[in-house]
Amino acid sequence: MNLVISGGRVVTPGGVVDADISIGDGRIVGIDAPGTRFSHGELVQVDGATIIPGGIDTHTHLRDPGFTHKEDITSGTRAAVAGGYTTVVGMPNVDPPTNTLERYRDIIGLYREKSLVDFNHNPSPTRPSEVAALADEGALGFKIYMIEDTGRDYPHMPGVGVHHHGQLLEIAESVGATGRVLMVHPHDQTLMETIEGRFWEKGERDHRAYAKAFASLEGMVWDTATSFLIRLQEATGVHMHVLHVKTPRMTALIRDAKARGLHVTAELNPVAVFLCNEWENIERWGPYALSTWTGEGVTESLWEALNDQTIDVVGTDHAPHTREEKEIGWTDMWQAHGGVPSIEYVLSMFLTEVVTGRISLERVVELTATGPAKTFGLYPRKGVVQVGADADLVVVDLEAETTIREEDTLSKCGWTPFDGRKVRGMPVHTLVRGGFVLRDGKVVGEPGTGHHAKPQVN
Repeated sequence: MNLVISGGRVVTPGGVVDADISIGDGRIVGIDAPGTRFSHGELVQVDGATIIPGGIDTHTHLRDPGFTHKEDITSGTRAAVAGGYTTVVGMPNVDPPTNTLERYRDIIGLYREKSLVDFNHNPSPTRPSEVAALADEGALGFKIYMIEDTGRDYPHMPGVGVHHHGQLLEIAESVGATGRVLMVHPHDQTLMETIEGRFWEKGERDHRAYAKAFASLEGMVWDTATSFLIRLQEATGVHMHVLHVKTPRMTALIRDAKARGLHVTAELNPVAVFLCNEWENIERWGPYALSTWTGEGVTESLWEALNDQTIDVVGTDHAPHTREEKEIGWTDMWQAHGGVPSIEYVLSMFLTEVVTGRISLERVVELTATGPAKTFGLYPRKGVVQVGADADLVVVDLEAETTIREEDTLSKCGWTPFDGRKVRGMPVHTLVRGGFVLRDGKVVGEPGTGHHAKPQVN
């Protein structure tokens, strides 16, 4: 036995219990009544704190390789452990884009050198002939964008996006044959071109116009794409994972698909309920809040979907950019880079809502750890506090209030749109396979200690 964490309230599959967690060789070897098993090794007292499984972020943009002026694997995983995430899964919109076996192997090599946490990386299936080999190499899933950027070439870059329905059919068939997940950024490209063209004709290109364009017609560009993806799943049998759930119609479509037994799962980007759901944030933060505006009157429907299991996963969509890449958005958001850094604060923002009663602690664990693990084949090795699982643990104090300060952020980009927000439950300790990577609120993990987290099942 290497370590005992004593005196915490532990969130287990059977409920929340007062227990000591015994750790040996990187795994949980005991969950017992306080004081039961300690004999040797290190004893860590966390009296009254809450212990949950480490977060699994299956939607992390670490910008490495190719865009390391924004973020890199080391800086991004330092932010991850500060935020309570113990596994990250990178996205393919790097340079060169990850759409071949050779590039996947290269980027896994970078993670081995640089990561403080366990990792994987979801390649793009834009070359269907490569998909089977990528799955055999250990990819958890495949990421595709149904979007081509207009006015910029990043973050939705060539090599990772397809909106042609015939090509998407071929991609779904190739991924479906592997049993892996097809995660899709839904978007109706031709519809959006018409919508945004109407704003451009009036000379409207700033952050307000951009936000309103994506929310036009009650978010129709998201709804029509989601409808197609569900039909594509029905036709091919692929495990379809719909990203960026943000409209009531999207939640209704996904809820119906699940009721019909279709293999559809869904992910929420936290900015949809914490940032881009209020127009005052668009006015205040402008390009630093965008991503896209969710639209008026949508927030409660998204919380309902989070609570009733329509949404399976919260992915941080951690998407850092430099200030220079954002500033142009005050006048032309179509040239600014979309997305916000978030992995450091997502878990604590959800835990704050536990304190307010909006969501249960157990449900937050499902959305940030157990759900991602089950969706992407990492369960029961990860995503759960039980004997035999990896000792990926986060110790949080739900009584302690913290004010997020931009000057404290660990992301290389150096800014956060959550500056000034008060949150509960910022991690005190984070452990990856039984080793401290965050201790007493300070990052102590070292680059190169993360392991390649491969799927447990096909």
